[in-house]
Amino acid sequence: MRQFSRQFSRRYGAHPVHLLVMACCFAVAGYAAVQLLMGRTVAVAVWFIGAALLHDLLLVPVYSGVDRAARTALTPRRRRSGRGEASGRRIMCLRAPLALSALLFLVWFPLILRRPAPYHRDTGLSDSVYLGRWLLITAGLFAASALAALINTVRGRHRARPPATGSSEGHGR
Repeated sequence: MRQFSRQFSRRYGAHPVHLLVMACCFAVAGYAAVQLLMGRTVAVAVWFIGAALLHDLLLVPVYSGVDRAARTALTPRRRRSGRGEASGRRIMCLRAPLALSALLFLVWFPLILRRPAPYHRDTGLSDSVYLGRWLLITAGLFAASALAALINTVRGRHRARPPATGSSEGHGR
Protein backbone atom coordinates (compact mmCIF):
# COMPACT_ATOMS: atom_id res chain seq x y z
CA MET A 1 0.00 0.00 0.00
CA ARG A 2 2.83 2.40 0.83
CA GLN A 3 4.48 1.70 -2.49
CA PHE A 4 1.24 2.59 -4.31
CA SER A 5 0.90 5.78 -2.28
CA ARG A 6 4.46 6.84 -3.10
CA GLN A 7 4.07 6.10 -6.80
CA PHE A 8 0.72 7.87 -6.89
CA SER A 9 2.12 10.88 -5.04
CA ARG A 10 5.06 11.06 -7.43
CA ARG A 11 2.79 11.02 -10.49
CA TYR A 12 -0.12 13.06 -9.09
CA GLY A 13 1.96 15.48 -7.05
CA ALA A 14 0.09 15.04 -3.76
CA HIS A 15 -1.17 12.38 -1.37
CA PRO A 16 -4.11 10.23 -2.62
CA VAL A 17 -6.32 11.72 0.09
CA HIS A 18 -5.87 15.10 -1.63
CA LEU A 19 -7.49 13.72 -4.77
CA LEU A 20 -10.39 12.32 -2.76
CA VAL A 21 -10.96 15.63 -0.96
CA MET A 22 -10.78 17.57 -4.22
CA ALA A 23 -13.29 15.21 -5.86
CA CYS A 24 -15.67 15.75 -2.93
CA CYS A 25 -15.23 19.54 -3.18
CA PHE A 26 -16.02 19.50 -6.89
CA ALA A 27 -19.09 17.31 -6.26
CA VAL A 28 -20.41 19.75 -3.62
CA ALA A 29 -19.66 22.75 -5.87
CA GLY A 30 -21.42 21.05 -8.79
CA TYR A 31 -24.47 20.32 -6.65
CA ALA A 32 -24.54 23.94 -5.44
CA ALA A 33 -24.26 25.22 -9.02
CA VAL A 34 -27.14 23.01 -10.17
CA GLN A 35 -29.32 24.20 -7.27
CA LEU A 36 -28.41 27.83 -7.89
CA LEU A 37 -29.11 27.72 -11.59
CA MET A 38 -32.50 25.99 -11.35
CA GLY A 39 -34.97 28.38 -12.98
CA ARG A 40 -32.78 31.49 -12.58
CA THR A 41 -30.01 30.85 -15.07
CA VAL A 42 -30.11 34.28 -16.72
CA ALA A 43 -30.30 36.16 -13.41
CA VAL A 44 -27.33 34.22 -11.99
CA ALA A 45 -25.30 34.75 -15.18
CA VAL A 46 -26.01 38.49 -15.11
CA TRP A 47 -25.05 38.61 -11.43
CA PHE A 48 -21.73 36.81 -12.07
CA ILE A 49 -20.85 39.01 -15.04
CA GLY A 50 -21.80 42.16 -13.13
CA ALA A 51 -19.80 41.06 -10.09
CA ALA A 52 -16.73 40.33 -12.22
CA LEU A 53 -16.94 43.68 -14.00
CA LEU A 54 -17.56 45.57 -10.77
CA HIS A 55 -14.61 43.87 -9.11
CA ASP A 56 -12.14 44.20 -11.98
CA LEU A 57 -13.02 47.68 -13.21
CA LEU A 58 -13.90 49.45 -9.97
CA LEU A 59 -12.83 47.62 -6.84
CA VAL A 60 -9.31 46.50 -7.83
CA PRO A 61 -8.14 50.04 -8.65
CA VAL A 62 -9.76 51.40 -5.49
CA TYR A 63 -8.33 48.94 -3.01
CA SER A 64 -4.95 48.86 -4.78
CA GLY A 65 -4.74 52.65 -4.44
CA VAL A 66 -5.80 52.55 -0.80
CA ASP A 67 -3.24 49.83 -0.09
CA ARG A 68 -0.46 51.78 -1.79
CA ALA A 69 -1.38 54.95 0.13
CA ALA A 70 -1.45 53.04 3.43
CA ARG A 71 1.91 51.42 2.71
CA THR A 72 3.42 54.80 1.87
CA ALA A 73 1.98 56.36 5.02
CA LEU A 74 3.10 53.53 7.32
CA THR A 75 6.61 53.07 5.93
CA PRO A 76 9.22 55.39 7.43
CA ARG A 77 10.95 57.63 4.88
CA ARG A 78 14.38 56.18 5.54
CA ARG A 79 13.14 52.68 4.62
CA ARG A 80 10.99 53.46 1.58
CA SER A 81 13.72 52.37 -0.81
CA GLY A 82 13.72 48.82 0.63
CA ARG A 83 10.95 46.64 1.93
CA GLY A 84 10.89 46.64 5.70
CA GLU A 85 9.55 43.67 7.60
CA ALA A 86 8.02 45.85 10.30
CA SER A 87 6.07 47.98 7.84
CA GLY A 88 4.81 44.78 6.16
CA ARG A 89 3.43 43.60 9.50
CA ARG A 90 1.84 46.98 10.16
CA ILE A 91 0.06 47.00 6.83
CA MET A 92 -1.19 43.44 7.38
CA CYS A 93 -2.72 44.60 10.65
CA LEU A 94 -4.85 46.92 8.53
CA ARG A 95 -5.44 44.62 5.57
CA ALA A 96 -6.80 41.63 7.47
CA PRO A 97 -9.61 43.31 9.44
CA LEU A 98 -10.43 45.59 6.51
CA ALA A 99 -10.75 42.64 4.14
CA LEU A 100 -12.91 40.65 6.56
CA SER A 101 -15.10 43.65 7.27
CA ALA A 102 -15.48 44.36 3.55
CA LEU A 103 -16.40 40.73 2.92
CA LEU A 104 -19.06 40.83 5.62
CA PHE A 105 -20.38 44.08 4.17
CA LEU A 106 -20.47 42.60 0.67
CA VAL A 107 -22.48 39.60 1.86
CA TRP A 108 -24.88 41.50 4.13
CA PHE A 109 -25.04 44.98 2.52
CA PRO A 110 -28.77 44.87 1.71
CA LEU A 111 -29.54 44.34 5.39
CA ILE A 112 -26.82 46.68 6.67
CA LEU A 113 -28.12 49.45 4.41
CA ARG A 114 -31.72 48.64 5.41
CA ARG A 115 -32.91 47.42 2.03
CA PRO A 116 -34.50 44.18 3.23
CA ALA A 117 -37.21 43.69 0.59
CA PRO A 118 -36.97 39.90 0.29
CA TYR A 119 -34.80 39.33 3.37
CA HIS A 120 -37.05 40.17 6.31
CA ARG A 121 -39.23 37.12 5.90
CA ASP A 122 -36.15 34.92 5.42
CA THR A 123 -34.28 36.06 8.54
CA GLY A 124 -37.14 37.01 10.83
CA LEU A 125 -35.09 39.91 12.20
CA SER A 126 -35.70 43.60 11.94
CA ASP A 127 -33.38 45.42 9.56
CA SER A 128 -32.32 47.81 12.34
CA VAL A 129 -29.92 45.34 14.00
CA TYR A 130 -27.52 44.66 11.12
CA LEU A 131 -25.68 47.99 10.91
CA GLY A 132 -24.85 48.00 14.62
CA ARG A 133 -23.73 44.38 14.57
CA TRP A 134 -21.55 44.90 11.51
CA LEU A 135 -19.92 47.96 13.10
CA LEU A 136 -19.36 46.02 16.34
CA ILE A 137 -17.78 43.11 14.46
CA THR A 138 -15.61 45.53 12.48
CA ALA A 139 -14.47 47.25 15.68
CA GLY A 140 -13.69 43.86 17.22
CA LEU A 141 -11.66 42.82 14.18
CA PHE A 142 -9.61 46.03 14.29
CA ALA A 143 -9.15 45.71 18.07
CA ALA A 144 -7.93 42.12 17.74
CA SER A 145 -5.59 43.17 14.95
CA ALA A 146 -4.24 46.07 17.02
CA LEU A 147 -3.64 43.68 19.94
CA ALA A 148 -1.79 41.28 17.62
CA ALA A 149 0.31 44.19 16.31
CA LEU A 150 1.13 45.29 19.85
CA ILE A 151 2.17 41.77 20.82
CA ASN A 152 4.35 41.49 17.70
CA THR A 153 5.94 44.86 18.41
CA VAL A 154 6.73 43.94 22.02
CA ARG A 155 8.17 40.58 20.93
CA GLY A 156 10.22 42.26 18.21
CA ARG A 157 11.70 44.79 20.63
CA HIS A 158 12.39 42.05 23.17
CA ARG A 159 14.29 40.00 20.56
CA ALA A 160 16.22 43.05 19.33
CA ARG A 161 17.67 43.85 22.76
CA PRO A 162 21.14 42.49 23.44
CA PRO A 163 21.16 40.01 26.31
CA ALA A 164 22.15 41.48 29.64
CA THR A 165 25.52 40.18 30.82
CA GLY A 166 26.07 39.65 34.48
CA SER A 167 29.65 38.48 34.19
CA SER A 168 32.77 40.56 34.72
CA GLU A 169 34.04 40.14 31.15
CA GLY A 170 35.45 43.32 29.66
CA HIS A 171 35.59 45.26 32.94
CA GLY A 172 39.35 45.91 33.17
CA ARG A 173 40.67 42.40 33.59
